[in-house]
Amino acid sequence: MSNLDNALRELREKRSLAQIEIDKLDQIISGIESLNGTGVPHKAIQPARMVSVPAKRTMSAAARRKISLAQKARWAKQNGQAPKAKRKISPAGRKRIAAAQRVRWAAVRAGQTKAA
Repeated sequence: MSNLDNALRELREKRSLAQIEIDKLDQIISGIESLNGTGVPHKAIQPARMVSVPAKRTMSAAARRKISLAQKARWAKQNGQAPKAKRKISPAGRKRIAAAQRVRWAAVRAGQTKAA
């Protein structure tokens, strides 16, 4: 067993030395490519190593809103403020505003006809 352990240790050492050499070569190649202006890094050309890539997850709009509101509440708590609720206007108030705006525009239009 000792011979196998020694052989395995030697192989691992050789592999790590080879990996260091590959990394050095990659750095040299990247440096030359940046001087040459090719713009394509050497690492992008190499096939991906055996690394698992996490699956891309999407989040629903409701979940994003829930997280957003929770974070806003945390910020408000940190700053000593209560989270502000959106103000809603009543239908009667909306009608009063619309009527007042119509009066204002009528006055503007009346002023334009006198000037013309």
